[in-house]
Amino acid sequence: MLMLTITQALHDKIVAHARADHPDEACGVIAGPAGSGRPERFIPMLNAARSPTFYEFDSGDLLKLYREMDDRDEEPVVIYHSHTATEAYPSRTDISYANEPGAHYVLVSTAECGNDEGPVQFRSFRIVDGEVTEEEVEIVPGG
Repeated sequence: MLMLTITQALHDKIVAHARADHPDEACGVIAGPAGSGRPERFIPMLNAARSPTFYEFDSGDLLKLYREMDDRDEEPVVIYHSHTATEAYPSRTDISYANEPGAHYVLVSTAECGNDEGPVQFRSFRIVDGEVTEEEVEIVPGG
């Protein structure tokens, strides 16, 4: 069974980023040691589209990030973004941009709470060759 195991601290950072950028979609990466599957280093990114319905990594920032991960022998373990008005489920656009078959695609919906404290949907998916599979999320103590 597919599962994302993530620390409470990383979960909280993703949710805080999603709330802070609302009403625009937030996006970012959590890198981990290559081959480990462990999300460790939180890397919030700028949504270059600055849109409430779409996210896009800045191509220069993304190139810099991949070079940095390569230098540190890391890979993207989690690729996250938020949905501000819809449920936390990958859109057709999200699916078409999913080009990391080993990554967990985390979606957070701030539709219910916006910038405020309150409930969010936090879900994780694997997206391989256009096929979406939801996976369990286990939140463990730690930073």
